[in-house]
Amino acid sequence: MGFYTDRILPHLTDKVCGVAANDALRRRACAGLHGAVVEIGFGSGTNVGFYPAAVERVSGVEPADVAWKIAAKRVARSEVPIERAGLDGQSLPFPDATFDTALSTFTLCTIPDVGAALTELRRVLKPGGTLHFVEHGLAPDASVRTWQHRLTPIQRRIAGGCHLDRDIPGRLAAAGFDTVELDRFYLPGAPKAMAALSLGVVR
Repeated sequence: MGFYTDRILPHLTDKVCGVAANDALRRRACAGLHGAVVEIGFGSGTNVGFYPAAVERVSGVEPADVAWKIAAKRVARSEVPIERAGLDGQSLPFPDATFDTALSTFTLCTIPDVGAALTELRRVLKPGGTLHFVEHGLAPDASVRTWQHRLTPIQRRIAGGCHLDRDIPGRLAAAGFDTVELDRFYLPGAPKAMAALSLGVVR
């Protein structure tokens, strides 16, 4: 952690991840959320406007104080009660089987121990509970993967530990999640190395 990571990066992430082109992705990822929701990597609250009416409350897990401050206006406008309820997705401060659904958007690329975070999400979800996600990660094409492996060391330095080449569906399966829905595609108009997306639901 440092000045850049703590003070500057949350503003950059808000601008980059909050672009209107991502709205449709967030809407799709949030579809089907209901009841009590835990959102890891809450960030600056860019998902707030997309929670369905069936969501009763959201517990946001976010380590960056600056990101939470940026989120304040979005949280204040939300019709869904939202609280900052944790700092570390790798160690969630909730009892087992607390949440009906969970949400992660552009977060699993950055968490240092993604396996621990996914194990924690399984623990705090109720039996049959679902994790909804949209993440960038390892591309399906070998030529793109080559560039992802080359660029990831640079990406990690400038983007707070973000990996371009994490196999998100593979990590979910390794953590014991079963796929309910999965769509893998490239985001149009963006460099493929940074735009290989996985969007879906697991339980």
